[in-house]
Amino acid sequence: MGKIILVTGGARSGKSSFAEKLALKIGDGRAAYIATAQIFDDEMSYRVKVHKERRGKNWLTFESPFNADKSISFAAENFNAILFDCVTLYVSNFICAAELDDENFLYQNLRRLIQNLIDAAKNSDATIIFVTNEVGAGIVPENKLARRFRDLAGIANQMLAAESEKVFFTVAGIAVDVKKISESI
Repeated sequence: MGKIILVTGGARSGKSSFAEKLALKIGDGRAAYIATAQIFDDEMSYRVKVHKERRGKNWLTFESPFNADKSISFAAENFNAILFDCVTLYVSNFICAAELDDENFLYQNLRRLIQNLIDAAKNSDATIIFVTNEVGAGIVPENKLARRFRDLAGIANQMLAAESEKVFFTVAGIAVDVKKISESI
């Protein structure tokens, strides 16, 4: 049975760097990387390039902006550790591809989408490390799309956290296991 670890935090908090080190440790020096980003401009192209350069040759990358549950299942056949980076981009891809007029559709299908990731992870023999942004710590967004994104990302994060063995929150490059703290209360 596969294990799930969630790594969350704000922008530039050190989430990905921490998760990469953790994946290599769990995977004995090699890991699979499930990339959810889609490149639409030069800035995103640069971000992807920096992530790839930082990882090096001990990684096998699966580009999966959609249907990433299939990539988890496939990667788990050859890797003990899989890094999924990132859930919030995956949610964004879903929102941008979905029919935006039907709130019920969005919420039901987002839950199904995340449950598919959880099921793929649990049905594997690997440890899947999901990286996600904590987007609910700021003010309530002023527009419908931003509120929808914040809410759906929050649902995805809660679903993954509930199934995770560990949940790390990163701040200034330091990771704290918040699930361990929460369970001790």
